[in-house]
Amino acid sequence: MLRPALFCLALALPCAASGAVDYVETDGLLSDEDFYRLVACAAPPGQSCRKDMVRWPTDRPLRVQFARIDRAFLGGRQKRARAALERAIQYINRAGAGISLREVAPEAEADIRIYLVDTDGSTPISGTGIKGVDGMRVTGARVIVWSRSDTHVIQRARIIFGTRLDIRHYESAMIEELTQALGLLTDIRNPAYLGKSIFSQDDNQSKDLGPQDLKALRRHYPPRE
Repeated sequence: MLRPALFCLALALPCAASGAVDYVETDGLLSDEDFYRLVACAAPPGQSCRKDMVRWPTDRPLRVQFARIDRAFLGGRQKRARAALERAIQYINRAGAGISLREVAPEAEADIRIYLVDTDGSTPISGTGIKGVDGMRVTGARVIVWSRSDTHVIQRARIIFGTRLDIRHYESAMIEELTQALGLLTDIRNPAYLGKSIFSQDDNQSKDLGPQDLKALRRHYPPRE
């Protein structure tokens, strides 16, 4: 049985069904252990997890694709989004974690699908036919991840970009959503992480994985021997 493990705002089910948490608020720099547990299972420092830890299988590279690009994104927005994805894949692959990504064509099978949808978030998305997407409100970007409830192995992920996301923030949003699609699903609200982590809830300054972001990704997917 698949269960969505995702941001509360992205749920088509009641939040209590998955225990989803958008972010955890903290103060000051966290230890590497506390930072990892926060982004991986929404655990406040020194407390228990609020989400299950979920992971992809690592026997092959994960396939990522642009599955839909609405007309509102044609031109500069589309080019910026494509460049942002290429860069994000490059940065994640060079992180030294035991997982890798590769972009595939729109018609190919994919594990992580990206949708550029003509929505400003003022009304729920409708008519896409995309499971888990219709009924959502998306102003910036959102990720949806489905995992098995018994093994906590991720089965698929969807990333949705809306039209209100400033084009200057595409690089930051892309690497954040793509990394969160790997199972690190929780943001951190903490002034100490502004501009220092892709998981910072309150800014879009980071365009690459920060030092603790890298450690968290390697902890979640230990490097291969």
